Amino acid sequence: MGPLHGIKVVEFAGLGPVPFCGMVFSDLGAEVVQINRETSTTDANLFAANKNIPNRGRQLIALDIRSPEGRENALRLVDQADVLIEGFRPGVMERLGLGPEVCHARNPRLIYGRMTGWGQNGTLAQTAGHDINYLAISGALHAIGRAEGGPTPPLNLIADYGGGAMLLAVGILAALVEAKNSGQGQVVDAAMTDGSALLMAAIYSLKAMGQWVDQRASNFLDGGAHFYDTYQCADGKWLAVGPIEPHFYQLLLQGCGVVDPDPRQQWRAKSWPAMKEQLRAAFRTKMRDEWCAQLEVSDACVTPVLSLEEAPGHHHNQSRQTFVEVDGLVQPAPAPRFSRTPAAIQSAPATSVQAGEDWLVNWGFSADEIGRFKAASAI
Repeated sequence: MGPLHGIKVVEFAGLGPVPFCGMVFSDLGAEVVQINRETSTTDANLFAANKNIPNRGRQLIALDIRSPEGRENALRLVDQADVLIEGFRPGVMERLGLGPEVCHARNPRLIYGRMTGWGQNGTLAQTAGHDINYLAISGALHAIGRAEGGPTPPLNLIADYGGGAMLLAVGILAALVEAKNSGQGQVVDAAMTDGSALLMAAIYSLKAMGQWVDQRASNFLDGGAHFYDTYQCADGKWLAVGPIEPHFYQLLLQGCGVVDPDPRQQWRAKSWPAMKEQLRAAFRTKMRDEWCAQLEVSDACVTPVLSLEEAPGHHHNQSRQTFVEVDGLVQPAPAPRFSRTPAAIQSAPATSVQAGEDWLVNWGFSADEIGRFKAASAI
């Protein structure tokens, strides 16, 4: 009974940000139906991907949306939906007969969410790309990495998920609120290039104020400063260190036994290299877990850099139940937390919440139609 209980979402299956957005809506209580391409029960596809975490909490159906019958069945689902999300190149849904004009003619209150890299228009709108490309033209990729090397791809977290899926979700939720008053749906055009640029607002502010150098590892948040970086310990493992505030910084120095001849120089970039060497030497004297026992519970802002294997077992993650296990699969728990209407994982990946075809009845399909779906292995 999450905060989106009662909201129905039709998701056209894709990769990256679209299924992640669908997962977020499902975790928040929405009923999400994912339309996959026509398939057989023997295909190795999303139906068998029971470890595909972003695919959790869905009802799944296979439709050949290029065929008249498959397209009409997809539109039947859209008729009942509050939200549609898709991640095809601009124009693809229109060519399939499933574009916004067609859908809004049948369901005027529909929020039509579109997820692309470059946006629905623009000089690159029809070209291929991935997270790293969208991130590159926002200025963000240039700013991430070490001074002696090239830019470092930050996985695909920023463009795909932060600037893409999360802002698509924000846009859809805003449109749902507006539709309560107007009774009208609209199109939400979420471009990863736009979202990546928006996430850089604070950095562009610092640059405008003369407090950010347009070179990697030259600033206080990009690894240039000694008080905001990672350090290797005696066992080869790493610590994340980030005491930005002067009083926290003093706790770090005291805990490490490092003496700064003039603590006021914390923010003077010319002092950073020498202080960084002192901290490197200090952290090499103990194992990572020894440093954690000494510093982690203080305000020195020191934490272990955990591997994917280690993270679920960390004491804070366990106390918050940040990771949960569902059907033997360890995965991140829904976020954020709600006081009255808690979010929840509705089902494991690639399984239905209700056995059989019960959910189709709630979406307006008759027993005869459901029988045809089953005969075609579409459910």
